[in-house]
Formats: sequence, structure tokens, C-alpha cells
Amino acid sequence: MQQFIVRLTRENPRWGYQRIHGELLPLGVRVSASSIRRILCARGLDPAPRCGAANWRSFLRQQAAGIVACDFFTVDTVFLRRVYVLFFIELGSRRVHLAGVTDHPTGLWVAQQARNLVTVLGDQATAFTFLIRDRDAKFTRAFDDVWRSTGTGIISHRCRRLTPTRSPNAGSVPSAESVWTSC
Repeated sequence: MQQFIVRLTRENPRWGYQRIHGELLPLGVRVSASSIRRILCARGLDPAPRCGAANWRSFLRQQAAGIVACDFFTVDTVFLRRVYVLFFIELGSRRVHLAGVTDHPTGLWVAQQARNLVTVLGDQATAFTFLIRDRDAKFTRAFDDVWRSTGTGIISHRCRRLTPTRSPNAGSVPSAESVWTSC
């Protein structure tokens, strides 16, 4: 078996331990990736070189110019009132657009703010490939339709990959699957 693993590695130099493990499973060979690693290290074979473009950070760097994200933050005023601020951020330039401030955001209000921003951005709005947003009920279908009309895909709860509820950090870095299979 060890000779077979070494042969697979030599014939497929770009395969790593996980890939070899995955190729052996359909053949009925039950050997772990760590065992494959030990076998190859004992033979003096290094792991496959990592492709720099395959990690999430480099993907975001390459695609950042086409990604915009939106969310709310709250401000408590000196008059003990809480106001909600809708903002958009362009990931490539880190430019922030304050879309609006209200005491009580509704789906209609959020959709109107999106229309206003798309109008202000003009042709620049069509340059965005993806809009990242959370599962907040205020981001309605009308809101999504405003962005879809510019050719922007929505990464949200309507896609196959769900962002978890009550997980504020999950929306900051979307999964690779949700970006590549977005609506």
C-alpha cells in the first residue's frame, strides 16, 4: 500500500495528503491523511506546493473591488433615543456610504435607501459583483431586487449557504461556497 501512495504522489505532484486520501476512499482503501503524510515524509517526499490563489484572503483581495457589504449600527443620543444607521462599505476601497438614519427601520425604508444609493452611485453600482448582508428581516426582497437590477448577486439567507443567526462575525467573511454559488 505504501508503494501505491508513493506512486500516486509522484505521478500527481500537485496532490496533497487530503487529495490522495480522497482518491483512495472510492478504491476501498481506508488510510487517514495523517498516515499518508507520515508515509511520504518517511520517503523524503514533501507535501504538494500550496496554490497561493486558493486561500480565502487572496480571493477577497482579488475580488474586493466588486464586493459591497451593508449592515446597521446603532447610536444612542443624548436624549436617550436610539437611532439606526444603515451603511454600505466597498471592500476594495473601504469607502463607506451612510445610506440613512432612522428611529424605526422598516423593509420599505431600507429598500428606498438602497434605491437612493444606487442612484447616487450611478454606473459605479453596476461594477459590484456581490452584496454581502446578514439575515435581518429589514433586508426584504425589494431591497435585493434593487441590487439585482444592477447585476449584483446577493450573499444572504436566500442562497444555498445560510449565514447563522445571532452570529455577527459570520457576515464579515462569507464562505467560499456562498460566494461561488450565490444567487
